[in-house]
Formats: sequence, C-alpha cells, structure tokens
Amino acid sequence: MNEVILEVQHLEKKFGENIVLKDINFQVRAGEVISIIGSSGSGKSTLLRCLNLLEEPTNGNILYRDHSILDGDFSPTEYRTKIGMVFQQFNLFKNMNALKNCTIGQVKILDRSKGEAEKIALENLEKVGMEPYIDARPHHLSGGQQQRVAIARALSMNPDILLFDEPTSALDPETVGEVLETMRLLAEKGLTMVVVTHEMAFARDVSSRIMFMDEGVIVESGPPEQVINHPEHERTKSFLKRYLTESTVH
Repeated sequence: MNEVILEVQHLEKKFGENIVLKDINFQVRAGEVISIIGSSGSGKSTLLRCLNLLEEPTNGNILYRDHSILDGDFSPTEYRTKIGMVFQQFNLFKNMNALKNCTIGQVKILDRSKGEAEKIALENLEKVGMEPYIDARPHHLSGGQQQRVAIARALSMNPDILLFDEPTSALDPETVGEVLETMRLLAEKGLTMVVVTHEMAFARDVSSRIMFMDEGVIVESGPPEQVINHPEHERTKSFLKRYLTESTVH
C-alpha cells in the first residue's frame, strides 16, 4: 500500500459564523490523483487553501507524514515547498521570464545554487513543453502557456503533493486541453495530485479517486467509475446531471 503523505482529520473552517468546511476526513497517498468536484461555494477551494496553510483551519488537524502542520513549531514556508500549489490565475512574477519564475523559489527558499536551480527548472519546463519559451515574460505567453510555466515552477520545488485549484478555469477553451494534457502526463509519471476541477472528463479518466463536496462536506468519495457512473447519493446524482452530458455519463 502506498504511504500516506497527508491525513485530514475532522477539519472545520469558519469565516465568522459561516461554517465553510464541516468534519472533513481523508488521506492522500503517494501516487494518487484525487479530483474534488462540486458546485461553486461547496468549500473545495477553501479545503485546498487549508491543506496549503493559506487558510488556517478553525478545528481539526492536518498531518503531514504523521506530524501535525498546525503545531506552533511547524514552519509553513518549509511545508509549502512540500505541498505545492497551482492557482487559477497563474500568479507568475510579471517582471521575470519563464526560467527566472522557475528558479527564484529554489534559490531563495531551498538555498540551491543558481546553476542547480536553472538545471532543475529547464528539466521541468521541458516536461511541460515550455522549454522554447524560457526567455518569455508572462505577458508574451497565452494563458495556457502561463499555466504550464506555473506548473513547472511548482514542480521545481520537488513537492510531495501538488495541489491544483481549478487550473483551467481562467483559460480560453482552446488552451484548456494543453494544460489538462500536461497534468495527465504528470499523473502517469506518478506525481501525487489533489485537483479541484470542473473538468469531468479529466476527473473520470485521470483520477484514482473522486471526492464530491456539497455545502462544506464530502458527500461521496470513491473510484471514478463508482462516483460518476454509479453515485449513491441524491446530491451527487443531481450535481452530475447538471454537469455531465449524456456522452460523458455513458
């Protein structure tokens, strides 16, 4: 059995009186691809932000390799190098070219030499098909190209898990496919991924597990075949009916 990298225990997140996450429990094992689906406002992105400590959970615990990340002596900066994140809006440094975007974190946070950082960055830019654009700044790249640079940047930190927060939602329809293909290839190479997505075909074809969230709870979790083709809960069935075409279901 693959080792457990991350374990979420009874996680709760409140904003004021509003409970956004309620009693969330699951594990992330090495090599898994977990897709989190659900309507907007169901708590998916907040969950991802809690996993990366961009939001502090109100209650519960998150264990990284059996150590609580909520302990006072735990370093969030060090932890975020292990649990990388790819955002909707790319979040690239606009004044830096693609190569520099992928090296700066390695040098400043991981204390790698410039030469070592560039070697690793080039390998990852090649992996996502962006090696020809190493000198291009973000404004010279399409949305899909920027997102692939953002993925290469995250990979360059050698994370144990990569979190994707709706990575295609800000893209033109024609560039969605290139980013999903990049993610599919990374999944095939064994990268551990947790993906918040509305791309049902990706969730069905690439995930080892799908979690359906609604109103801050995990309603249903299981293999894609089970969750998409044979959902047990009415809330899951209702969501899938809205989001899936007949051809996707069958």
